[in-house]
Amino acid sequence: MSGVVVLDYGSGNLRSAERALAAAGADVRVTDDLSAAADADGLVVPGVGAFAACMAGIDALGAGPVIAERVAAGRPVLGICVGMQVLFEHGDEHGVVTKGLGLLPGGVTRLAATRLPHMGWNTVRAPEASVLFAGLPVTSRYYFVHSYAMGEPAALAAAGATVTTAHHESDFVAAVERGPLSAAQFHPEKSADTGAALLRNWLATLPSGG
Repeated sequence: MSGVVVLDYGSGNLRSAERALAAAGADVRVTDDLSAAADADGLVVPGVGAFAACMAGIDALGAGPVIAERVAAGRPVLGICVGMQVLFEHGDEHGVVTKGLGLLPGGVTRLAATRLPHMGWNTVRAPEASVLFAGLPVTSRYYFVHSYAMGEPAALAAAGATVTTAHHESDFVAAVERGPLSAAQFHPEKSADTGAALLRNWLATLPSGG
């Protein structure tokens, strides 16, 4: 099996992600087949809504070990929105703490902002080492819709990750890259040309080039 699999565990903008990846040049399909997810050149973990609900879907499918084994083997994984959040150790929503996949250190909490959700277009600050944002102008804007995020960029960077931040009354992690694991809090599939360019950058890291 080659190409890209968008993991269908019952959450996420599956068809939007599929269309955006195909437009970016990927051989892509949406499936809940864990063998396909394990064997694909690239795996996309989408997610919308609540952290706990997304983790429940991942657990029900039995997808957690597959995602973890891919990362351990150095095989590319891209998390999007809540699909990024579940990669962390835990999520704290409304005082309820839910265990995440633990592939990235730290937790996801409510944004330190009075205006929530953070919804609409925003810029990001990507470090020079970023592969996802390579070649993208600093003025590029990305589409966000969320009330929770990883709010400790410095701690994540200290753990060896390449961290891109955004600001909505306070700084939060907008994207993270560590080894084969990449993730974006915003929606590349809804971010027009800049999102397409970011997806092409990720696809270029795959063994098949997408």
